[in-house]
Amino acid sequence: MKFGIIVFPGSNCDRDLAMVTEGILGQPTRMVWHQETDLSDLDVVVIPGGFSYGDYLRCGAIAQFSPALKSVLDHAQQGKLVLGVCNGFQVLTEVGLLPGALIRNRDLHFICDRVSLKVENNTLPWTQSYDSGEIITLPIAHGEGRYYADADTLKALEDNNQIVFRYEENPNGSLNNIAGIANKKGNVLGMMPHPERAADEMLGLTDGKKLFEGLLGAVVAAV
Repeated sequence: MKFGIIVFPGSNCDRDLAMVTEGILGQPTRMVWHQETDLSDLDVVVIPGGFSYGDYLRCGAIAQFSPALKSVLDHAQQGKLVLGVCNGFQVLTEVGLLPGALIRNRDLHFICDRVSLKVENNTLPWTQSYDSGEIITLPIAHGEGRYYADADTLKALEDNNQIVFRYEENPNGSLNNIAGIANKKGNVLGMMPHPERAADEMLGLTDGKKLFEGLLGAVVAAV
């Protein structure tokens, strides 16, 4: 399995992700500069956390116009896997791959903490290594992580089992305690918590590693 990590001016979690995909899991990983357009060699595209373009205007608003994002859209439409973490989740909503939006936290403060999440859907490639209803711990670090959508969109997410992770104790005011969602096909996942920061025993957390291991398991099962 080959990973590609999109790098924007201002990305700061790209290397963290590569340490997991390449350093820990031993999978080939390519850093993709935001001006590149050829993603044909990649199985999984990851949009990392950080402050793409300094988060000017609003988070992810400028990144959506990068040449690489047009190719990410094609990649997703082909049924290939796309993961957006934190700022990457914001980018995925801006570009329309996921519904809703991420807005300022309820108390208007940047939050950096560890939070408990409930795994709501473990039928996806991303979550098949988790148990349904499993409680995991992942770090968060965001100022605009409050998930918002209209009532019809929220109902559709609930009805279609697209809510993948839910906060046990809501840190930012996200509607329905949403921490991560997938598209209807399940090949695109966006989440505010950082699984890559919880994938190494040296960091004291390993719950995030199972997300990446689930991907590898899905590929092995498909072969």
